[in-house]
Amino acid sequence: MPFVKEKFTVPKKMPAFLFIMRAFNFTQGEAQRVLSKGRLLVNGVSLFNTGESIEGEVEVVYFKPSSQGNLPLFHTKDFIVFEKHSGVLVHPNTMSTPYSLLDEIRTVAGDSANAVHRIDMETSGLLLASKHKRSESFLKSSFENRSIQKSYLAWVDGKLTEPFSSHERIKINNDYSQTKHKVFISEEGKASHTDFIPLEYDETLDATLLACYPHTGRTHQIRVHLFHVKHPILGDPLYGTTFKTANDYLEEVLSPEDRIKETGASRLLLHAQSLSFNFGSRFHIESKSDFSQMRHLICAKEERIFNA
Repeated sequence: MPFVKEKFTVPKKMPAFLFIMRAFNFTQGEAQRVLSKGRLLVNGVSLFNTGESIEGEVEVVYFKPSSQGNLPLFHTKDFIVFEKHSGVLVHPNTMSTPYSLLDEIRTVAGDSANAVHRIDMETSGLLLASKHKRSESFLKSSFENRSIQKSYLAWVDGKLTEPFSSHERIKINNDYSQTKHKVFISEEGKASHTDFIPLEYDETLDATLLACYPHTGRTHQIRVHLFHVKHPILGDPLYGTTFKTANDYLEEVLSPEDRIKETGASRLLLHAQSLSFNFGSRFHIESKSDFSQMRHLICAKEERIFNA
């Protein structure tokens, strides 16, 4: 369990934030965030006043990484690149999350290390993390100003033979009563741009392997752009399925058998394939996974059910 509750003894009266700073080698801002989340307890009660003095026995809930042996693909003194497996979260979404890639990041590089971008839980492939706060700030800024180039691979439903681009604007969905899509295409949305290049067509499966090049970083950008052109990513439980299927998936009651038939595959067949960026030197890092072989997860053409 990555989040643990541990007892500490504060030998003499001091401000709560100062104790957290000294005990965990945190900055004042990091210590105050721990307290603002109620993770320091006195007599079993969370203390939120960062300046309040404490003494004696207290308890602290904190993240204690537990590795499952997923070693970095590449690293320097400033950053790390991991191959994330499908089904693994980048960050824990609750304090009871049993495992996330943050366990590996912090195991390798310590408490100051952090992922600098997110990929969906079911998406596999490259994940970039910083080793310290300076590199975290630089890399997050690089994503924001689009100086980091990413590419993805996707297995999609149907046959595509020519390169194409999507410039459809994307808007966040604030009403899930009619659709479970997180975003949708709308003229009121934010500008978006993705280029697509077909790499291979499997006639037996009626599925195409695409290289995807997002030039903007909108939520679910590749997924909604492909859904819009009626070639949804196989295994996508939100785009290209019925309302019921999407809802059952989110409620975690969709059976594996129905998942495969309703979405076309047993997982979202999207893979973060490459990263290119400058950090002192120019880096271009490619995934070592052979994503083309993920076709074995695709449901037979005659058994697939779609709502594209």
